[in-house]
Amino acid sequence: MEILVTGGAGFIGSAVVRRLVAAGHGVRVLDALLPAVHPSGRAPDLPDGVPFLHGDVRDAPALERALDGVDAVCHQAAMVGLGTDLDDAPAYAGCNDLGTAVLLAAMARAGVRRLVLAGSMVVYGEGRYRCPEHGEVAPGPRRPADLDAGRFEPPCPRCGAGLLPGLVPEEAPGDPRNVYAATKLAQEHLAAAWARACQGAVLTLRYHNVYGPGMPRDTPYAGVASLFRSALARGEAPRVFEDGGQRRDFVHVEDVATANLAALAAIGDRPPGSARAYNTGSGEAHTVGAMAAALAAAYGGPEPVVTGEYRLGDVRHITADSSRLRAELGWRPQMPFLAGMAEFAAAPLRD
Repeated sequence: MEILVTGGAGFIGSAVVRRLVAAGHGVRVLDALLPAVHPSGRAPDLPDGVPFLHGDVRDAPALERALDGVDAVCHQAAMVGLGTDLDDAPAYAGCNDLGTAVLLAAMARAGVRRLVLAGSMVVYGEGRYRCPEHGEVAPGPRRPADLDAGRFEPPCPRCGAGLLPGLVPEEAPGDPRNVYAATKLAQEHLAAAWARACQGAVLTLRYHNVYGPGMPRDTPYAGVASLFRSALARGEAPRVFEDGGQRRDFVHVEDVATANLAALAAIGDRPPGSARAYNTGSGEAHTVGAMAAALAAAYGGPEPVVTGEYRLGDVRHITADSSRLRAELGWRPQMPFLAGMAEFAAAPLRD
């Protein structure tokens, strides 16, 4: 296939590009080189024969050129992270939702009917919880008074008892709890509407906490693994928010890249007008504190510091049930947690 990878110069996008080329696909990259992700503004190093198109997914003429002769699109371009405050909301909506809408319209005009969308676990909000008395429940919004007092675990909304976190399936309802999350859920709705309207097919990979070589250095938009790794490179202790007990699923970037390869291999068999989502995680839950400790140990210190700080837009626990991706697409993660942290500790970050 000839595949357009939007955001193909980025951390995940570039890993996807390498995997696609190794599998024998024709690949082209469209990337705006946004300063928040590419502060140097330099064009990326891509595999031989991969053309790079410097352009924005909100630019219809650039998309028309990029989509000429394309069989499928792997849409990785997005503004990521929680940002700094609500002043970032227009930028998130512009990059993620308007950009996706312009891309989908251009795909419809160009006759491109296959899309793999980079989704996110943030669409779920808080993870899956069970109350010993009331069964499965959805926690309410986090309250600053509780967080200020160090009460980080969400209580049962009916009886106030402690909850047991579990794995989140794809059928869980969307409950975005920050602007970035809302834009990622909107991307999925836009893609599903496109598929129905033009008889296309979309597979969405809901990434969990992706890490690995090639992560950008710390910015307000970087993931927690990048923030910790950047602190260690400066000789500083990673600063772990809350009490470090937040549960996440840390999945290696190369495993995410192979998930994209599997989705593109399978999408031709999907019925016209269809949309399907897949959790994309390692299948293992680790706390943020444990991840910081493993990364610091592999790097050689200093040890993490638990600060008790918090961000109101964060969630306490969110871990994936990725069994659908394994069963339907035959994907398996290959990088064990400790081996991945050791590799990441030794790898340079991208400027």
